[in-house]
Amino acid sequence: MMMKMAKLIQRPTYLSRALAFRDTDLVKVVTGVRRCGKSSLLALVREHLLAEGIPQEAIVSANLEDLGLGIRSGNDLYEYFQARLNGDGKTYIFIDEIQRVEGWHDAVNAMRVAFDCDIYVTGSNAFLLSSEIATYLSGRYVEVRMLPLAFEEYVRFCGITLNGARTAGTDASGELVLTQDLLARFMEYGGMPAIASLKTTQGMHADYMDSLYESVVVRDILNRERRASERSISDPVLLRRLVEFLADNVGNATSLNKVASTLSSAGSDTTRFTIAAYAKALEDAYLVYPCSRFDIHGKDILKTAPKYYLVDTGLRSYLGGYRGGDLGRTFENTVFLQLAYEGWKAHVGKLYAREVDFVATKDGRIVYIQVVDEMLSEGTLERELAPLRSIRDNHEKWIVVRQGDYPPDVDGIRILNPNRFFFKD
Repeated sequence: MMMKMAKLIQRPTYLSRALAFRDTDLVKVVTGVRRCGKSSLLALVREHLLAEGIPQEAIVSANLEDLGLGIRSGNDLYEYFQARLNGDGKTYIFIDEIQRVEGWHDAVNAMRVAFDCDIYVTGSNAFLLSSEIATYLSGRYVEVRMLPLAFEEYVRFCGITLNGARTAGTDASGELVLTQDLLARFMEYGGMPAIASLKTTQGMHADYMDSLYESVVVRDILNRERRASERSISDPVLLRRLVEFLADNVGNATSLNKVASTLSSAGSDTTRFTIAAYAKALEDAYLVYPCSRFDIHGKDILKTAPKYYLVDTGLRSYLGGYRGGDLGRTFENTVFLQLAYEGWKAHVGKLYAREVDFVATKDGRIVYIQVVDEMLSEGTLERELAPLRSIRDNHEKWIVVRQGDYPPDVDGIRILNPNRFFFKD
């Protein structure tokens, strides 16, 4: 069953990840915050299959938020697809928001075993792949982690054609747009695909983010299926105050004891254990991402005082009342999301009394990264170089800087402006 959709804008990075395990026994599970584009990714996969000549009757879809489908249980889910199997070869099965149906894991596992099929599902809560539930699939799944738009995707969604140097571009009407101005807009409004447009106003953005926040809180946190061992998440006011606190303190080491004390003094009577449970709920709904600390000298992950970053910098603007300023923290959050988009695992680096913003690892590669808004004074440049110079191994070292012109390399340390960092050849 196929639905008519508006023309889809390509997201090739995620499409390639979703198709990497096509026609295998593995269930492809697309996860991410609500409205980041998971359903559209499934539509892109379907579009790709049709373009290859897969017949439409071999593609069967269900969005489990559509109550009209009558799917209320795992048995309903199994029977729905069993009745629609392709009679002549493999069936490609697409299921949106699968966490809505209790017992989905049994049904999907049964379909995987009994049907000649290739299964793709989406979910908006990390509880979907908790260790307890994942055992039902016996490890027979691969996760495609999805984020709102990266900057290069945002530029494409806005209809901008960049010049060769990526310093500027033209919009659909031929008007010149500077890349720095695009980045500033992206940092303020974020990368939610539905509102990625040069025509989006602050009022439009606030209305959309208010709706998104309420949807995530109500559907994916307050009303979610909970394990018996989990502390109940029942206070929306405390939840809002916590996410506002984390948004305001992006890039700061966060002690849950201090957070509880701060929020209690502000009128929310709470404890460290409650804050820990609420922070985990925000993580599970993909609103915030913790970034643990890594001891560069001892090569150990530290358990204390992680930093938190938001899934979308537009959410930070919205929660902070569009105050502006504090662009260094927002830019650091943007760099963190870019690293995640590219598949890097990021930690905060600690080297004795010094700190490196990120230690990023991928495929055996390690990069030490400093993030800074500008280095126009000699003192600022030296301050950013110092932690990287103190690291004695031979791994790559970068400084990512938002504003200003600098040499591309200082003592073997790469200096990356936005044109070089956010766009890959």
